[in-house]
Amino acid sequence: MSGCGCDPARSWRPPWGRTGGWRSAIRARCRAGRYAQAALTRLGLWSSVEQRLAPAQDVRAALAYVARGASPLGIVYESDAYADRTVRLVSLFPAASHPPIVYPVAVLRGASAGASDFYRFLGSGAARSIFARYRFRPLG
Repeated sequence: MSGCGCDPARSWRPPWGRTGGWRSAIRARCRAGRYAQAALTRLGLWSSVEQRLAPAQDVRAALAYVARGASPLGIVYESDAYADRTVRLVSLFPAASHPPIVYPVAVLRGASAGASDFYRFLGSGAARSIFARYRFRPLG
């Protein structure tokens, strides 16, 4: 969802002008839906698209709707769209248009040494390269 460092009010344009009577797959039920609603609201588009959003249980379901042609567009995480070679990424929401997408990690008390090692690995350059390859943007 995030990606370009542009001013959302001036340079981001929705891709659906090319699709006519489109219906996009996702609603605010899941975390991605809440990010999508935040971005569309910030961009001044929520009221004009709210009724055109089809329900999807989660991001993978929304992506599947697009992949099989049931919906011409879907609002999904960039990493999910990148991983599915049957869909084409047409636009990214500006990063400033929605809350930061953060998935925290923690090592629980009493966890194995392997858990601590993995936690440290996640902050390494090697892990950052893997995250970047799959379109994730690590913090820091």
